[in-house]
Formats: sequence, C-alpha cells, structure tokens
Amino acid sequence: MTQPEALRSLLEAVANGKVTPEMALDSLKDLTYESVGDFAKIDHHRQLRTGFPEVIWGPGKTPDQIAQIMEVMRQRGSVVMATRISPDVYAALQKKVRELQYFELARICAINPSVIEPRFPGKIAILSAGTADLPVAEEAAVTAELSGFLVQRLWDVGVAGIHRLLNNRHLIDSASVLIVVAGMEGALPSVVAGLADCPVIGVPTSIGYGASFSGLAPLLTMLNSCAAGIGVVNIDNGFGAAVLAGQILRTSEKLRLASKTS
Repeated sequence: MTQPEALRSLLEAVANGKVTPEMALDSLKDLTYESVGDFAKIDHHRQLRTGFPEVIWGPGKTPDQIAQIMEVMRQRGSVVMATRISPDVYAALQKKVRELQYFELARICAINPSVIEPRFPGKIAILSAGTADLPVAEEAAVTAELSGFLVQRLWDVGVAGIHRLLNNRHLIDSASVLIVVAGMEGALPSVVAGLADCPVIGVPTSIGYGASFSGLAPLLTMLNSCAAGIGVVNIDNGFGAAVLAGQILRTSEKLRLASKTS
C-alpha cells in the first residue's frame, strides 16, 4: 500500500463500493510508520512522499535488528536494502533472511527481484578516479540500479592519467547525470564538469595520504571547483549521490510529462 498505484486502486475501490471504509482503514493503518520491536519505526510513507523507500543504515545495528527490519519492509516494498554491511554481518543475516543478496564491494545487502529492469528514462554514468574509490562508487551504482535506473560504470580514470578519461569521452556525452567519485586531491569532478552538458555530482572519498585529511581535502576541492554545475555530497556518500541523481532524472521526467499535458 506504499506504492502510488496500489493506493490509487484502493481509493477507487472505496469510491466504487467494492471495499468498505473499514477495510480500507485496516489496510492503511501502518501507512505512516510501523514499529519493529522497541528499536525501530519503519517509514513506509517515504516511498509516496519522495519516490524512494527507506533504506537501512547497517552500522550500529545488530544482525538480529537488521533482519527484523528487513522482514517487516519486505511486506511493503519491491526492494529492501541495507547499506554498509560487512561480510561477517552478511554471514549472520544469511541465516535469518531468505533470498538475501550481497553486493560485497558496495557493502549492500538487498532483497530484490531476480531481474531489475530500469523503470525510469535517462542514464546515470558513474566515474571513479582510482581503484581504491570503488567501494564508494559501487555503493552509488548498486543503489541506483536497485532504485530502477540505468547505470554505466567507468573506473580508474583519474587526472594522473587524463588520457584514460578522454578516451571515454563518449560516455560523458551520453550520460543524463554524472556521478564522479574521487579521493586524494579530488580534481576529477572539475575536469568532468568542464566537458559535460549534464549535472555532475561530486563524491569525495576518504582515500589519500595524511594531508587529504580523510576526505576533507577532496571535499573542499569539489566545493571550490571553478567548473559550474557541480553538486557535492558528503565524504564517502555514494548512496546519497545515487539518490540525488535519481531525483534529478525523476524531476526531468515529471517536467516532460507536464509539458505534454499543458
């Protein structure tokens, strides 16, 4: 009942007299949130409000808590995911949650359909400056794919070997939104934004030597970029970058449909 189509069908059934108001009320009683034990309240309404369901933040939760939350969420949504899940936590979750899939590099656990087809137009291209940035880049890629977006990956194209990026200019040209992940000095998003005609989301990572200050240096570089059109998320926040890219594409589609009806 957290999907717009299901809610619309219920309201139409009430209007047509096929469902009583009491039955509808029973269906909607947990629409806003649902308690899980005494440790969590699941925001089922988030899908309706924002277009994206609530996602479980793994660190700080026990495997048993994560498993209980997942079992409640699986009854309401097509995709249930938890981020920042270590291999040992996944091993424990496997024993508690059926049909659980693990994306090890992205550190994401998910209960999802066996085949996920893109549901939204456009393409999100994700670039990483170095191989060490891949966990954050993959977090963005897997999040976007599980959310129903088409993703293209391009890894290890940092500015130290700029020809690797320029040899893949066609990928930049074909993207609807670009997510650029970089540590060290964080220069890659500025270079990409100088080549692209679409939104660029910079993701600083905590990869680098001491003077990178665990991601603060690339964060400041991206915020001070001389290239226009760059949005920047927090350090190591691949998940947030994917959600922002998805919102951009969904808003673009909303505007396109509105222009057809006006």
